[in-house]
Amino acid sequence: MSTDEEEYRGPASLRLADAEIAVAVRLSARFEPIEGRFRWAGRTGPDDDLLRRVSGGLRTAVLVVDSRETPVKLSEPDPWGGVRLSGTGTPPWFGVHSDIGGDRGFGGDRA
Repeated sequence: MSTDEEEYRGPASLRLADAEIAVAVRLSARFEPIEGRFRWAGRTGPDDDLLRRVSGGLRTAVLVVDSRETPVKLSEPDPWGGVRLSGTGTPPWFGVHSDIGGDRGFGGDRA
């Protein structure tokens, strides 16, 4: 697996039961050899609607990256207004070009 596939920083959407929210995400993956599967996690950029829903108890969604979908767990918001995401299995960004050097809503270049 190449470094480009281990990380993804760019556009995505979160599909909820009653809405779809466009978000900027920063995610990374690692393969767990004992489990035989990938674990991946990261966070969204700030989004007031998502923040309100997660603060109200929302904990699951479907993450969509370039038409690839996977279930995702949502955790408590971070101090910057983003929401932590985590999932298992093949990350939805594998095979999608990542904007590793770009900003994408995270307050500056963090290459």
